[in-house]
Amino acid sequence: MSHVYALRADLKPASLQGISENQIAQHWALFEGYIKNVNLLAQKTDALAQAGQFGPEFAELKRRFGFEYDGMVLHERYFGSLKAGQPALREDSELARRLQRRFGGFENWKREFSAIGMMRGIGWAVLYFDPAAGVLTNHWIDHHEIGHPAGCLPVLVMDVWEHAYVLDYGTTGRSVYIEAFFKNVDWPKIEREFGVLVDSGPRVSPQVPA
Repeated sequence: MSHVYALRADLKPASLQGISENQIAQHWALFEGYIKNVNLLAQKTDALAQAGQFGPEFAELKRRFGFEYDGMVLHERYFGSLKAGQPALREDSELARRLQRRFGGFENWKREFSAIGMMRGIGWAVLYFDPAAGVLTNHWIDHHEIGHPAGCLPVLVMDVWEHAYVLDYGTTGRSVYIEAFFKNVDWPKIEREFGVLVDSGPRVSPQVPA
């Protein structure tokens, strides 16, 4: 029996600065659609597998599952990182120290992260932690499922599909939206979650002998 994924209503942000309630509501409805499609695809592929039918239909549904599943998880991370009225990243936090070590400071990291968010196309800007090497890296994720660095863990996820900002800023307002995004990041939560990632210790990779 396939696992049923549930909507986490506690992740829905409210009263954000520069991102309207209407924009969040429209975006949240799309998020709900990803969860629905993940569950539907899981049921269909499980039924085909149980019947021993591994032909073209099974293959295409499995390919589609990656798009829908990653869309669901990325939206969970995105909405879960937003909260009104939160303080800035603490300069003495482990995350700030790692950003200093890797990028030369928060502002340098933010400049690169924002530039990735401004790249042409539809997708995501994601700050990842590589637990094997112990370093932070910024990445562009195309659509939902293309470009994830294997073995790395997401720290901060920013949606830059047009549906994330078009109601508030139009099709050309991505740069203004990115600034609004940063005004609403729940840095205390991001710091706590990053601390858990670091405390879990390094993982084996092809570059790190077991």
